[in-house]
Amino acid sequence: MKRFIVMILFIFIIAFSANITVYAGDGEGNMSGGGGGMGSGTAENVWHNGDDGVRVTVVRASDNKSVSTPIDLTNKNESSVHNHFGKVCKLQYKNGASLVGTATTYKYTNPSLSLPTVITGNSNNNIAAIKSYFTDKLVVKYIATLTGIPYDKLTDGTYKLLLEPIAYFTFEGFKMAMTATEAAKYDQMLSGGLRSKMVSLSHQNLPLSMFLQTADMGYPAYKGSTSKPQSDTTIINQLGLGIVKFKDDGGSDPTPPASSTATYRVNTDVVTAVTLSTDDEIDPDHTAKVTFHINGGTYTMTNIVIPQGESQLVWCKWHTPSTPQTINISVSASKGFLDVGSIKANIVSMDGHEPPDPTASDRNDSFRMPSVPSPAVTTSNSWGVWSGYWVPNWVWHEDWHWVSDPGSPTGGHWKDKGKWVDEGSWHYDFKSYHAKLSASMSLMPSKHDWSAKGKEMKSGYGVTVSVNGVNSSNASLSQVTAPQTGLCYFPEFDYKTYWRHLDCAVSGTSAALEFAKNKYSTYEDRVQFTPLWFPDGTYTVQTYLEDAWTPAGMLSENLTDYVKIKGNVYDDWHIGPMLVD
Repeated sequence: MKRFIVMILFIFIIAFSANITVYAGDGEGNMSGGGGGMGSGTAENVWHNGDDGVRVTVVRASDNKSVSTPIDLTNKNESSVHNHFGKVCKLQYKNGASLVGTATTYKYTNPSLSLPTVITGNSNNNIAAIKSYFTDKLVVKYIATLTGIPYDKLTDGTYKLLLEPIAYFTFEGFKMAMTATEAAKYDQMLSGGLRSKMVSLSHQNLPLSMFLQTADMGYPAYKGSTSKPQSDTTIINQLGLGIVKFKDDGGSDPTPPASSTATYRVNTDVVTAVTLSTDDEIDPDHTAKVTFHINGGTYTMTNIVIPQGESQLVWCKWHTPSTPQTINISVSASKGFLDVGSIKANIVSMDGHEPPDPTASDRNDSFRMPSVPSPAVTTSNSWGVWSGYWVPNWVWHEDWHWVSDPGSPTGGHWKDKGKWVDEGSWHYDFKSYHAKLSASMSLMPSKHDWSAKGKEMKSGYGVTVSVNGVNSSNASLSQVTAPQTGLCYFPEFDYKTYWRHLDCAVSGTSAALEFAKNKYSTYEDRVQFTPLWFPDGTYTVQTYLEDAWTPAGMLSENLTDYVKIKGNVYDDWHIGPMLVD
């Protein structure tokens, strides 16, 4: 029954180190790793030495977007894998992909040139061999073949390789495959259930087999312990990855210091979060408090509990000032340690970039229809909070005393004056929260364009926009916000330089946005006028919707809609004789 329950959980629960920064050929790499003894397991929960592999994903260097389906390389026959999480890379999880278990056939590749050992069962690591393997020209050519990207293109600096160690092990009687990130996310789903059985593998040797020595792809260089188990949050944010670069891109991302920066819009509800970690247990009888000092105000998060060696996000929700400025935020904790102690918050205004009034004399004879931008967006996030409960364990403590009794043949007897003592302990659950931004956009001709037919209209008339968004979450309103900022961009300005900042009406975690009243409109309509010179065809408007906040960061979405231009406003004019008496 226990095995059956675990399998059901795996299939149906939906959750949310090497810095191999190297240059193919004659470049140098920097990477590091750690680990420790594996301990012992049982037939139900066991990992065998050498049962490992590497997930390889091709990532575009310019924007750190994955451009290939991840491929899993291993020397072993892993056809017995029963449960896994599909082919999702660490960057995709970071950008909001959910952890989804599946019992479908696990796909993997046995490379013609055998992999070196990836996960070791001792305090040593195999970083040098891993680096040498993945910078070998034959191996890179093999990866190019598997991913369908020509070798010359793969190695010209356009792409990088993201590497993630994979462990194949038996958990609760089922053979499983997972990366370090997936193991940490799965452990969060099970409220520590994986860590309790497989800690030496899942939270130490697997994640510490690869981590970054210099920051890259938005991940920091890891500076923590390399010889003890790590928390789920640390693994997700810092461990279990290596990067291969084929050309020097001018340096890696800077290592995040004890202070950081943030950018917020004016007059906006935002959530500012940092990570609280602890080496010692923070139990419900001795809770922690985190305090944020922001612009003269104090915000506190209290009653924080975290098990030993773990961490969680801590946050406050606040409203930004109505004018642009810089605010220095300081953060302190009564227990544990924070990853960031100060934040420089830049409060900016998105106003002042409204398009000029189009006139009848405007021309743009060299206009070519631009491509609609596809900016990076994050549409979902997940985070969680620890809670603790006491599990009693009553033990009798003996306290024997001799009681004299002159009438007794022995002169007395022993009496136990002991007592029952609760030697129980705190146990912890991790409550997962998630948020998903859903949005829609409608672009239509103005109601004062009497000649429009559906989405077909003439140039020179105005268009209206209606954007609706909702930040759906199982968390309370104190943790999330509705989307609050919408910026509309237009093809006549190449989707840059000018934009319309939409008016926003918020209700809970939902928002409705539309153009502000146009000062150039005779009727003060909420419209944007199309240029008279715009050629017949599709007129597409792009809206970037943002400022839907969660403790795990901001959610955003990119939306587009169109109208069809056919003719211009002069086609609706006509000249006729004037009647005279």
